[in-house]
Amino acid sequence: MLWFHNARLIDPEAGTDAIGALLVRDGKIVERDGPCPEDARAVDCGGKCLAPGIVDMGVQVGEPGAQHKESLRTAGLAAARGGVTTIIMRPDTDPAIDTPEVLEYVTRRATARTPVNIRAMAALTRAREGREMAEISFLLDAGAVAFTDGDRVSTDTKVLSRCMAYARGLGALVIGHPQDPGLSHGACATSGKFASLRGLPAVSPMAERMGFDRDMGLVEMTGVRYHADQVTCARTLPALDRAKANGLDVTAGISIHHLTLNEFDVGSYRSFFKFTPPLRAEEDRRAMVQAVADGLIDVICSMHTPQDEESKRLPFEEAASGAVGLETLLPAAMRLYHSEGLALPTIWRALSLNPAKRLGLASGKLSLGAPADLVLFDPDAPFVLDRFTLASKSKNTPFDGARMEGRVLATYVGGACVFDAQEVPA
Repeated sequence: MLWFHNARLIDPEAGTDAIGALLVRDGKIVERDGPCPEDARAVDCGGKCLAPGIVDMGVQVGEPGAQHKESLRTAGLAAARGGVTTIIMRPDTDPAIDTPEVLEYVTRRATARTPVNIRAMAALTRAREGREMAEISFLLDAGAVAFTDGDRVSTDTKVLSRCMAYARGLGALVIGHPQDPGLSHGACATSGKFASLRGLPAVSPMAERMGFDRDMGLVEMTGVRYHADQVTCARTLPALDRAKANGLDVTAGISIHHLTLNEFDVGSYRSFFKFTPPLRAEEDRRAMVQAVADGLIDVICSMHTPQDEESKRLPFEEAASGAVGLETLLPAAMRLYHSEGLALPTIWRALSLNPAKRLGLASGKLSLGAPADLVLFDPDAPFVLDRFTLASKSKNTPFDGARMEGRVLATYVGGACVFDAQEVPA
């Protein structure tokens, strides 16, 4: 039994940020702001922030098929160090998670090798090729929390509509990647003056809006539960607002990179800043921050995408997309707190509460009976990030050498400490 006291409790459900105490027994929160029982071990939080552990909705793990980039073990260690208590694993493995057998293999390996919770999404279509529906019912029974083909956007609308209709009958969540595949094919930058001056193949922000509009038409037709993995352009926000106002069961997410970086960060073709979709204009970035503040964008995630040196140390156009983010998600999110003025409960609503609610998980909150998945952190602790200190196998982070604020002091999963910063050698 643990009694956390002298803690700055960040409660995204109540929207509060206040000093208090938590009592944890048998892996669950059982009391708030009460006295310390005689048989409990007291944990003095020193006035630092205690919040629900992050539920990272959309993490790529290389196992199976690309363990040299990231394994379940290293992803779990990176998550614990980053305050992520639940990883939601994407199905873009090799082979893809498109059968119950692959899903059960990943689940067994994760349980044995990782200190944090790992739940997996499954492919919507076989091999994520958009031609034939995956075994959605069997995968749901095997524990899949959602269904997605990731950034392989289907061009066959009829197949996609059948998948959505079938998922609707099962109550399954479908996660889409709102992009027009034709317009966005081969692009590595957002169209505009910067891309033109750099001579980079670019895509208009309208590609996202067009992809989102298509998906909304299918959602309206089928009634499926839908989540857009990344909404990154201001032009998409009115359509998202209308969809919610019209009663469609729709939510949207965004990566921390698109909230804290813009197209100019690419600089002189720095491939660590290449993402899918590409980084947007500063006006778009600021609109996304406001959408998070307003609750229009529901989820912030890392979009953790490990890539090895060989695939990143290439000309910008040829380099692989993506960055690791399990360990940098929290300090990068603190930029929204320190620079953009977002309150910590608002940020944690998008990092923990909303993704847990959308996936039907009990975590993401500090209410009585909730799992004691917690992160203790100092939002003001400054440091310079050295990518070679990251626990992930791959070190492709855009924040290498950046001055950041926000350090994880300890991470708890089910009341058990899985990371303690004091035990890490300096």
